[in-house]
Amino acid sequence: MPSAYSLHASDLSAWLRFAQEPGLPLRAALALLQHYGTPAHIYQQTAGALAAWLPPGLARQLSQAAAPELAARLAQTQAWLRGHPARHAIPLLHDCYPERLRQLADPPLVLYLEGDPHALARPALAIVGARNATPGGRQNAQAFAQALARAGWLIVSGLARGIDAAAHLGALDGAPDSAATLAILGCGPDIIYPASHAALAQRITRQGAILSDYPPGTPPLPGHFPRRNRLVAGLTLGTLVIEAATRSGSLVTARLAAEQNREVFALPGSIHAPLSHGCHALIRQGAKLVETVADILEELPPCPALPGRAAAPLAAAPAPAPAPANALRLLPFLSDVPAPLDHLAQRSAMDAAAVSAALWELELAGLAARTDNGTYQRLGGPHALFPGNKT
Repeated sequence: MPSAYSLHASDLSAWLRFAQEPGLPLRAALALLQHYGTPAHIYQQTAGALAAWLPPGLARQLSQAAAPELAARLAQTQAWLRGHPARHAIPLLHDCYPERLRQLADPPLVLYLEGDPHALARPALAIVGARNATPGGRQNAQAFAQALARAGWLIVSGLARGIDAAAHLGALDGAPDSAATLAILGCGPDIIYPASHAALAQRITRQGAILSDYPPGTPPLPGHFPRRNRLVAGLTLGTLVIEAATRSGSLVTARLAAEQNREVFALPGSIHAPLSHGCHALIRQGAKLVETVADILEELPPCPALPGRAAAPLAAAPAPAPAPANALRLLPFLSDVPAPLDHLAQRSAMDAAAVSAALWELELAGLAARTDNGTYQRLGGPHALFPGNKT
């Protein structure tokens, strides 16, 4: 196949139909492209010629005009593309199509993108993890993403709750003047899932891009997310997993990354925390144990500085403000394993009112956080993630 392809309107229409053609297996589509070059040429063939590659019924389907149902879906795709100048359809043979995806055995025929298509050429790293992440896990994801984006890396994740959202936010803060992050969806590019991330998605389209290989109108069905995970792994040079249960989509992404000869990194945690078990399993299987950003960067090729500025140093974040003495008395009884208030009172021999006040002070100081189920855990602070601060 040619490595680049300049699109005209008719060519784009043919690509959009080819990618959504009902019943056309990807392997057969790739074989047709190998033989005929472009979808426009494929649709010019007779049913008899196509029957050498396809079953007779499918060959007739491709030799005729699109059926009404398909024509309606294609009109929906074209309307989405016309709706904003930052929306793009990127076919397999286009210059902007990522070479790392093109090298896969089953590359998507068309990518649908809103944002900056040139972000796809940036060196990228995936950060993934649990949707029901702990406050500490979200803090770690945000701090790692911020430092890596500051160093010039495009941070890729799946726009899910928890670790994904924290990684996107950290990247946006780390590289505010350039393409910082890429969100890959398991639905059409016109559907933000979860809907609560609509504002985050808007920030991402201004500072990166939202990407899907599903056409507009495709709902976020459970069966779509494994394909999303494959794109996350395929687009990046490595995947960092922060908090994952023993059975999770994050581990699937890590396995796909390993199968595609990408680097796999995992952040360890407490042996008592269920969301550490998946990361520990990855480490036993050969993933690199990560304590600092430097642990990741030493395994990856040098990243060019962002356009217009030098790569920022990975300096330590400011230390949190000191907490009052009563709060510091409670601090040794907190850990990264969340605990309820009454357990903390029992451990520390403090009454419940004193513990409640101390927890509030520790939260203000950035040393503790309340989880979604009302328990509390200790936060190490993002300064512990950076080179020279392995404490």
